[in-house]
Amino acid sequence: MAFKKVFGGGPRFAADWLVVGLGNPGEAYARNRHNVGFWVVNEVAKRAGTQPKATGSLMAIGVGALAGQKVALVKPKTFVNVSGKAVAQALQWTGCDLPHTIVVYDELDMAPGALRIRAGGGHGGHNGLKSIGASVGLDFVRVRIGIGRPVAGGEPSWEPDVVADWVLGNPYGEDKRLLDEATTLAADAIEAIMTEGVEVAGNRFNRK
Repeated sequence: MAFKKVFGGGPRFAADWLVVGLGNPGEAYARNRHNVGFWVVNEVAKRAGTQPKATGSLMAIGVGALAGQKVALVKPKTFVNVSGKAVAQALQWTGCDLPHTIVVYDELDMAPGALRIRAGGGHGGHNGLKSIGASVGLDFVRVRIGIGRPVAGGEPSWEPDVVADWVLGNPYGEDKRLLDEATTLAADAIEAIMTEGVEVAGNRFNRK
């Protein structure tokens, strides 16, 4: 599904690429596993010489230069489950289309620190992706970062309360080290996606 709209005077934050990190807004959530997408946007922002600033009610956005291209970096001010509203507005404001949109998010069913890159696909049960798909479609590039599934009684748990406590919890020790490492690798991967394409980036940075 192509999604591109510009205003009469051109896009407000014109860019070649749009990178959206999924996470929940506010300091209380900043270090949660569910906010690893925000961590990656923060890392890319340092490299691109920009800092996403709150603009309107739906997002913080900044535009910088990365790998010789203009990149718009977005952290939604909506909660993860309703990210679609922010992504729809970001596409309008940047003039980007979905093939030039990269969404970074956490994945329960991948080991902590694992990384997967692909173009298009389904929502995989991720509520943030469901929201984005309903708003603009699913034909964007995904960078998934594993946070692992919580364990209860020695077995992986799908209990909603256990899962919620896990994704909204802060990682420590080896868990935190792996996620910090994956944050840096994901930023490297985004540069590779922009310059060499999704397939090359996946071959180089996908890891279990």
